[in-house]
Amino acid sequence: MKYKLLGKSGLRVSDIALGTMTFGDRWGWGADKTESRKIFDTYVDAGGNFIDTANQYTGGDSEEYLGEFIAAEREKLVVATKYSLTMNPNDPNGGGNHRKSLVQSLDASLKRLKTDYIDMYWLHAWDFMTPVEEVMRALDDQVRAGKILYIGISDTPAWIVAQANTIAELRGWTPFTGLQVSYSLVQREAERDLIPMAQALDIGVTAWAPLGGGILSGKYKGGRPEDSKRVDFTGESVSERNRSILDAVESIAQDIGRTPAQVALNWIRQQDGTTIPIIGARTEKQIKDNLNCLTFELTTEQMDLLSKVSSIPLGFPHDFLGADPFKQALHGEFAGKIANRN
Repeated sequence: MKYKLLGKSGLRVSDIALGTMTFGDRWGWGADKTESRKIFDTYVDAGGNFIDTANQYTGGDSEEYLGEFIAAEREKLVVATKYSLTMNPNDPNGGGNHRKSLVQSLDASLKRLKTDYIDMYWLHAWDFMTPVEEVMRALDDQVRAGKILYIGISDTPAWIVAQANTIAELRGWTPFTGLQVSYSLVQREAERDLIPMAQALDIGVTAWAPLGGGILSGKYKGGRPEDSKRVDFTGESVSERNRSILDAVESIAQDIGRTPAQVALNWIRQQDGTTIPIIGARTEKQIKDNLNCLTFELTTEQMDLLSKVSSIPLGFPHDFLGADPFKQALHGEFAGKIANRN
């Protein structure tokens, strides 16, 4: 395992994070406590220290399991959890980004995790109701109170994140250090604005659903089976485009004696040296297979092939501004001759 600094911070995190949405079988498809413990131990034994959960995962069981698992090595682990999703659907203030939801959710998570502080506290999803100023001040208050060390934001438009960090910088509040997005070979829309924004503002990126909801493991190649119990927010299906991507992944995997999942994970890990995939597993066997991606790297040619087969149009204004005719109109005869900072 190698380690990276998370965004504009000195926090050292492993270059693969462990996602624990599968910890607990209350939803009908996760791992029981015994299997969850094996998954946790396998990850930590491999040198992993960055563990991601949320208040709502498996109805709170994920945090409760983690509270037991981390007790012996709490100080060595970077524990991340989230708020925003409701734990009480009958309460209008049970979810959302506002201060009341934050304070109640954080205190409940601290109790379930049996800890005095959270290393990384994520806003789980933007509610389009709470003022940005309220969010950033409320989070900063919790940092100053010592309950949170760093803050991050997930599933939120780029313009809101940029606005939030700009306000935080101007007012001396704690900025977002991490950004969590859905990102994989079959889900690259984050490259349009979210990832460039994170790079420009030096925010660390973590990628959820790095295997495209299981598509890139190859298990749904014949078509995704209906499973009403499986909670999956990726929106991915086994389309012709995704089959083409999987074919390329499987071809490379076969050539180098690896599994498709390992190849897909390394495409993310090697993107820019900073993006961290969040891997989840339902069994000890799955986590061991995924962690084996750490033992090799894809070649430049393999990376280029995967990037080409999975490419997406960036859309306006990116494609417009990047087109040669516009560059000629902007720079004249110096188009392509001016060295940019990047």
